[in-house]
Amino acid sequence: MDCSSLSLFWVMLTTCLLLGLTGGAAAAARSVSVSVGALFTFNSTIGRAARLAIELAAEDVNADPSVLNGTRMAVLTQDTNCSGFLGTVEALQLMEKDVVAVIGPQSSGIGHVISHVVNELHVPLLSFAATDPTLSSLEYPYFIRTTHSDYFQMKAIADMIDYFQWREITAIFVDDDYGRGGISALGDALAEKRAKISYKAAFPPNADADAINDLLLQVNLMESRIYVVHVNPDSGLTIFSQAKRLRMMEAGYVWMATDWLASVLDSSGLADPNTMSLIQGSIVLRHHIPDSNLKTKFLSRWNDKIGNSSASSSLNSYGLYAYDSVWVVARAVDQLLNKGQEFNFSSDPRLHDTNESTLHLASLKIFNDGQNLLNQLLLTNFTGITGQVQFDSDRNLIHPAYDILNIGGTGSQVIGYWSNYSGLSVVPPEILSEKPPNTTSSQQLYSVIWPGETPTKPRGWVFPNNGKALRIGVPNKELDAAVGDIAIARNRTKIVDFTQPYTESGLVIVAPVKQSSSSAWAFLKPFTIQMWCVTGAFFIGVGVVVWILEHRKNPEFRGSPRQQLVTLCWFSFSTMFSAQRENTVSTLGRFVLIVWLFVVLIINSSYTASLTSILTVQQLSSGIKGLDSLISSSEPIGYQVGKFTRNYMIEELNIAESRLIPLNTIDEYARALELGPKNGGVAAIVDESPYVDIFLSVYCNFGIVGQEFTREGWGFAFQKDSPLAVDLSTMILTLSENGELQRIHDKWLVRKGCNSDNTDIESNRLSLKSFWGLFLICGLICVLSLIIFFIRICWQYSQYSSTAEPGNSAGTPNGETLPRRMSNLKSFKDLIQFVDKKEEEVKKAIKSRLSDKESQSSRVSIG
Repeated sequence: MDCSSLSLFWVMLTTCLLLGLTGGAAAAARSVSVSVGALFTFNSTIGRAARLAIELAAEDVNADPSVLNGTRMAVLTQDTNCSGFLGTVEALQLMEKDVVAVIGPQSSGIGHVISHVVNELHVPLLSFAATDPTLSSLEYPYFIRTTHSDYFQMKAIADMIDYFQWREITAIFVDDDYGRGGISALGDALAEKRAKISYKAAFPPNADADAINDLLLQVNLMESRIYVVHVNPDSGLTIFSQAKRLRMMEAGYVWMATDWLASVLDSSGLADPNTMSLIQGSIVLRHHIPDSNLKTKFLSRWNDKIGNSSASSSLNSYGLYAYDSVWVVARAVDQLLNKGQEFNFSSDPRLHDTNESTLHLASLKIFNDGQNLLNQLLLTNFTGITGQVQFDSDRNLIHPAYDILNIGGTGSQVIGYWSNYSGLSVVPPEILSEKPPNTTSSQQLYSVIWPGETPTKPRGWVFPNNGKALRIGVPNKELDAAVGDIAIARNRTKIVDFTQPYTESGLVIVAPVKQSSSSAWAFLKPFTIQMWCVTGAFFIGVGVVVWILEHRKNPEFRGSPRQQLVTLCWFSFSTMFSAQRENTVSTLGRFVLIVWLFVVLIINSSYTASLTSILTVQQLSSGIKGLDSLISSSEPIGYQVGKFTRNYMIEELNIAESRLIPLNTIDEYARALELGPKNGGVAAIVDESPYVDIFLSVYCNFGIVGQEFTREGWGFAFQKDSPLAVDLSTMILTLSENGELQRIHDKWLVRKGCNSDNTDIESNRLSLKSFWGLFLICGLICVLSLIIFFIRICWQYSQYSSTAEPGNSAGTPNGETLPRRMSNLKSFKDLIQFVDKKEEEVKKAIKSRLSDKESQSSRVSIG
């Protein structure tokens, strides 16, 4: 081998050795195992399911070659024993074992304490069951919730309260971080729906049956019958047991439970008849986990595991979230290891043991790569057993959703779903999430069987047993409610709650009226005498004008004097009905006729309307015709004592207080109106329409003037936030829809003793001042047409006379001889004779004479 070959060999060998050493260093850098802590209560409803789920998840992670790539995940579990103190101690013991993350705890209270520990040691905390909404605050940056916050299920409960149209509920909850945080979120959610928690019934953790019994006795004395129970799964059934003993699970009660009860039912496997008998008719929330092949395979594996081991717990939703939590940690760790990340810990100089201390605080170390792991955990995005596992900007799992169960018989029935995307629906959320928001179904649930096995929705409240007797006033004092003629006014809504109005009400004006008696000559009343005369004169005048304009051209306007007179009269008055048989042929005649027919149309319409009003409507006998004339006049006005009418007229209508006369009874109303303003009475009365209806049902010689100028109603008044207002409003709407309210109104308020209509409108006879403009236009058109006509006549006459020769006569087409001195017509008779000639005769005569003149001129020139 030569030197060059030997050099090449050593280069290649060195390269291989370097590559091998580099690969070995990388392999050595990747940890052989990684420790993850798990912190929960072993012997609990949630803990029993979570323990087995975490074990199965660790097995699956370590058996999957695509995750961790040879690095083994070791899950170290610690039992918190349902104790905040012991849970904290167990958490500290976990931290001594250099865990990179902790799965748990299941308790929100322990979660608050441990969150401070992991903040200092930079160890991410992934809780699959701590649902207190306050854990999501910025105070706990290393806390990640791998289940849904109670914030969302409290929104679901608020939506159901609103769906069933209740306004007040009683909250029964355990007085710890979990209970207080959830109920606080419920109060906020209800406030958005204009509802509230009327009573908070809290009991201490680990309360015995006697304490819960005493609490329920207090609850049963309250007004609300809508109970929302938010407690721990291990002690929650005691509440229903005591409630049944106190007969609080019967008709009229409503029980809603958060997802703790669904966990109890799911964990018990086969339905226990004793348990189911305690919760009949209850509504329960359960985390909605979509069906999938992954979920089906896991359930099958779970059941096999249960059958082959001593484990006795069935699977609940928190077990599924615990399973996915292990995979969240495994995938995040795998991503960091693939990037060459090394996990190491360092001592915290602030943690040290004194000479006399045995706490071993120095064994607690800071996870140097905790921030990187936290960031990678928040980037998680994969499909797990619970569905899409991904966090939003607020570190909440996306797509929060719940099943809504109704307990009945020996099982439960899904009556609907709730999701943060679509609200209440009978369609599964995963289907609605694929549609745009505007195409989702409206708020809807299937029917519910309530406690007492009744399908009728409970009203949700009763009169409280510990309260004082309900005081009903007519119409006001320090009262619980007020019934009567209470107007729903704007300023009153600030101090009381009103029901829906049970009758419409508004301010109207009442004034004296007189009956219009019909007679044989009633048809003459629409017009005044002056109007009749002017109208008749125009009929004749227009007829004369049209005759003049048409006489020389239209053969229908010619004939003997008697025939022409008859034609003129017939044509004049037949235009009233557009029934004239004579046609107009001249341009001026047609123009005059068009204008006149328009005038006739207006006159006919006005006559018909006025006659109808006179025959059917009462006539006002006062100067008050409506709101405008009421305000502008200076006459006294009556009003009912004690009503808001007085202040309204002063403050809103700016009517002087000196004009207002207080009146008490309908007899005083009648007397004041009959006397009138000149004799110490009033010109009109302003009052609410129901009172006016009663007044007019007795006194028929008065009527309503103008239109109703305010819009309100009468309702029942209750103290603010009283549930009575809602229930009575519902009953009033029911009576309104079935027509009962209208029948009551017709029975008591219809004017049985009066023959005239309630709607009183002033009707005046029509005078010339209403039409003088039309008559003026028509007259000017007629005069203008006549002027144009006579100008044309004069022009024709000048042509006609200029063609005539002295002493000569000209023949007419009919063979007649024209008068000899046509050009010198001086008498009125001659002028009338010329005008009376037909247009065609005059034109032919002028043309004939022009021809004769031309022929004579030619003969003279030849001669």
